[in-house]
Amino acid sequence: MCGIVAATAQSDIVPLLISGLKALEYRGYDSAGIAVLGDGQLKRLRAQGKVSQLELLQQSTPLHAQIGIAHTRWATHGIPSERNAHPHASKERVSVVHNGIIENHTQLREELRAVGYEFSSDTDTEVVAHLIEQQQQVAGLNLVDAVRATVARLEGAFALAVLSTREPERVVGARRGSPLVVGLGEGEGNYLASDVYALLGQTRRFIYLEEGDVAILDRDRVQVLNEAGEAVDRPVKTTTLHSGTVDKGGYRHFMLKEIHEQTQAVADTLEGRIHRGAVLTEIFGVDARELLSNTKAVRIIACGSSHHAALVARYWIESLAGIQCFAEIASEYRYRDVANVDGTLFVTVSQSGETSDTLAALRHSRGSGYLSRLAICNVPESSLVRES
Repeated sequence: MCGIVAATAQSDIVPLLISGLKALEYRGYDSAGIAVLGDGQLKRLRAQGKVSQLELLQQSTPLHAQIGIAHTRWATHGIPSERNAHPHASKERVSVVHNGIIENHTQLREELRAVGYEFSSDTDTEVVAHLIEQQQQVAGLNLVDAVRATVARLEGAFALAVLSTREPERVVGARRGSPLVVGLGEGEGNYLASDVYALLGQTRRFIYLEEGDVAILDRDRVQVLNEAGEAVDRPVKTTTLHSGTVDKGGYRHFMLKEIHEQTQAVADTLEGRIHRGAVLTEIFGVDARELLSNTKAVRIIACGSSHHAALVARYWIESLAGIQCFAEIASEYRYRDVANVDGTLFVTVSQSGETSDTLAALRHSRGSGYLSRLAICNVPESSLVRES
């Protein structure tokens, strides 16, 4: 899941943007970038790899500004690269960061190319920047109305943060199907992020945007419009969370807490990944749609409680998808010769991503003719995820 951070404030916000991205590293990502407005110009820095690479780039090519947007990307359309990294821009006047999937991006891309827009990336996101620029340049709309007109044409799930050189002190955010939260800065500025953890160093007061909302952030005020374009008052909530804090949340022990958190954990996992009752396939990666359409069988490898989950998944996959599924304990799989069905997807499951038997099974699977490998894990930087 990608990460968004944005701010408009009275002081330099670039350090804030980078620290916010670091707070979102747990989500997993393959590139990072920032875009700022200064002296009437749009300036961007983007880097493949970790936020630390972006930080080094910022040190060698310093940016300073009072308004900006930032992003960590997980590739869905286009390989991990600097050219595909967010923020994306249109004619160096509009810049956008985006979480989610734009399902009708191919149609929109063809339409925009036909009227002269050039694309510099393979992403679905770039069409959003060009559409907003088109609404401002051709239709003469202000930034808020241009964003609203654009999102009305988008199909899929998304959270957006947008800058425009035509309104150099304003950030506009919008959400449908992906989370977005506004941070209120007590007179110092206002902030936008995909997760409160990105903003805990700045504020404890948040507005959780609802489906279809558009947020207008100026330095001294925040306004929220609902899907119909009406100004609405969303409740302001004060969080008790602190960055790096992990506690039992009032439960006697962590296991009890985790049991009671299951429904929310499932909801959080699905948010931004489902549209019209179906999973957005590309959220699994660039080649996911082709790979999954060619999958004829699934082999799930895990240990302990992850193996118990695999046994449940076996029943679900066979009954719902109608394809063969095998669930095995990693320590047994790695010591035997396996007869694979052509087109078998190899799935590993691990909470930590460091389970030695599961890692060994993954390595053992190489050269066994599997279609592809999928890791299900809580830790995006773990050995299991990296090796998969």
